[in-house]
Amino acid sequence: QLQLVESGGGLVQPGGSLRLSCAASGFTLDYYAIGWFRQAPGKEREGVSCISASGGSTNYADSVKGRFTISRDNAKNTVYLQMNSLQPEDTAVYYCAVDVGLEDVTIATMAPDQYDYWGQGTQVTVSS
Repeated sequence: QLQLVESGGGLVQPGGSLRLSCAASGFTLDYYAIGWFRQAPGKEREGVSCISASGGSTNYADSVKGRFTISRDNAKNTVYLQMNSLQPEDTAVYYCAVDVGLEDVTIATMAPDQYDYWGQGTQVTVSS
C-alpha cells in the first residue's frame, strides 16, 4: 500500500526552525517528483516547494525563498523540508505529495492538482 507520512511539525517561536520529513512506504520515491504544500485555516492549499525525481531541480514559493530548503535522501526513501526563520504566516498544515504521472525526471511542479498521492499532514504553528 502506497503511503506518505509527514513528521516534524510542532510549535515554534518566530525566527525558529523546523525540519519536516516525508517518508514513503509501499513504493520507492527515487522515480518521482515530490512536493510540499500547506493549507492555513480559511485558505486554499498552496505549493511551498518541490523537487524533481533527479533531485537536480527545485522550486520554491516566493514567500519561502531563502528560508526553506527541500532535499531528498533516496537511500532513506524520505524527502525533507528545512524551514528557517519561521514567521507566524507560515502557520499551516503541511503536506507532502508525490507526482507519479510525471515522466520527466528533471522537472517538478507546485500545482497541487498534478499530484496523485498525499500524506495526512503535519501541523506547524509559529507563535510567541
